[in-house]
Amino acid sequence: MKKKKLNLAGYIFIAMVAGILVGLCFIKSPQFTTDYIKPIGTIFINLLKFIVVPIVILSLIDGMISMKDIKKVGSIGWKTILYYTGTTIVAIIIGLSVALIFKGAFPILDTTGAEYSASTSNLMDTIVNIFPSNFWQPLVNATMLQVIVIALLLGAGILLVGDEAKPVVELINSLYKVFMKIMMLIINCSPIGVFCIMVNVVAVNGPKIVGSLAIVLAAAYVGYIIHMLVVYSATIKGIGKSSPVDFFKNMIPAIIFAFTSTSSVATLPLTKECSEKCGANPEYSSFILPLGATVNMDGTAIYMGVATIFIATCYNVELTIAQLVSVIITATLASIGTAGVSGAGMIMLTMVLESVGLPVEGIGLIYGVDKIFDMGRTTLNIVGDASCAVIISKIEERRAAKQKK
Repeated sequence: MKKKKLNLAGYIFIAMVAGILVGLCFIKSPQFTTDYIKPIGTIFINLLKFIVVPIVILSLIDGMISMKDIKKVGSIGWKTILYYTGTTIVAIIIGLSVALIFKGAFPILDTTGAEYSASTSNLMDTIVNIFPSNFWQPLVNATMLQVIVIALLLGAGILLVGDEAKPVVELINSLYKVFMKIMMLIINCSPIGVFCIMVNVVAVNGPKIVGSLAIVLAAAYVGYIIHMLVVYSATIKGIGKSSPVDFFKNMIPAIIFAFTSTSSVATLPLTKECSEKCGANPEYSSFILPLGATVNMDGTAIYMGVATIFIATCYNVELTIAQLVSVIITATLASIGTAGVSGAGMIMLTMVLESVGLPVEGIGLIYGVDKIFDMGRTTLNIVGDASCAVIISKIEERRAAKQKK
C-alpha cells in the first residue's frame, strides 16, 4: 500500500514542534539562536514582505476584472456584495473584540534591544492617509491601505476603458499567475522559517509562549462560533425569514467537509447542494456561491483580528482606536482580496500587520498552528456563502410575489 505523503501543513506543524524542542535546549544560551538561527527566519519574513505588495495589487485588480459580469445580474450582484461586505466588517469587529477580552492571557515577549510601536494617528488622519498623493511611494514603503486604493483605481480604470484595455487585462492575468507561483515558492519554505523563528522565540522567552498558542486558538474559535450562531442566525431569521435551526441542520454535510478539507472551493459542490436544501434558488446559488468562495472570508477576517491583537500584545504594543479602525478597514479589504490557495491568509495577515506598523515576524508565533485556525475559518466561510444564497433567494422570491399581485 502506497504511503500518503505529508502535506505542507504537516511539515509546518512538525517544524513548529521541533523549533519548540530545540529552543528549550537553548534557554541558557539564547544569544546563539539570536545570532545564528534567527537571521534565517528573518530571511523568510523578508520574502513575505517582498511578495505582499504585488500580490495585493494584482489579486484585487484581477478580482475586479473578473467581477465585471456582476452588472449583468443586476440587483442580485449588488445585494450579494453588500451582504458579504457587511458580514465581513462584523466578523473583524467580533475578532478584535474577542481578542481584547482574551488579551490579558496573551504573553508579552522579551524584546530586549528592540522597540516596537504601532503607527500612530487619529481617526481623521487615518482616513486622509488612505488616499495616496504619490503612485510609487506607497508601493516602496508598503503603505497597505494606499496600495489597496491604487489597486482599486487601476481596476476601475481598466473596466471603464473596456475592450481597449484587453492587453492590460492579459498582462495583469499573466503577472498575477507569475506572482502566485512565487508566493507558493515562498510558502513552501514555511517549515524552515517557522522552525528558525520558534527556536529563537522559545530560547529567549521560555515555555510560556507554548501555552499561549492554545489560548489564541481558543480566542479565534470563540469568535467563529459567535459569528456563526449569532450573526448568521440573525440574518437568516430576520432577513431571510427562515429557520436558523433548519439551516444549520441541512448544512452539516458541508460543514464537516469544509472543516476537514480546509478548502472553500473544494467544498463548493456540497455547499451548493446543502444551500438548495435550505431554500436557495439554484440559479442564484450558481452565481452567489462561487463568488463567495472568492470574496467572502469572514473566518479569515476573525482570524486576522485575533492574530493582530495577539501579536501586538506579544510585542507590548498598545493599539489605539484609530489603529483598530485601520485594522478593520485593511482586514475587510484583505479578506475580500484573499487568494483561494493554502497559505494566502498569512500573506494577507502580513498586510494587516504592516498597516499599523506591527512586526511581521510575529506571524511565526502562530503560523505553526495555522492549519487548526484554517479548519474553523473555512467552515465559517462556507456557512456565510450559503446563508447569503438562502437570504438573497428569499428576498427575490418575496419581490417576485409582490410583482405578481
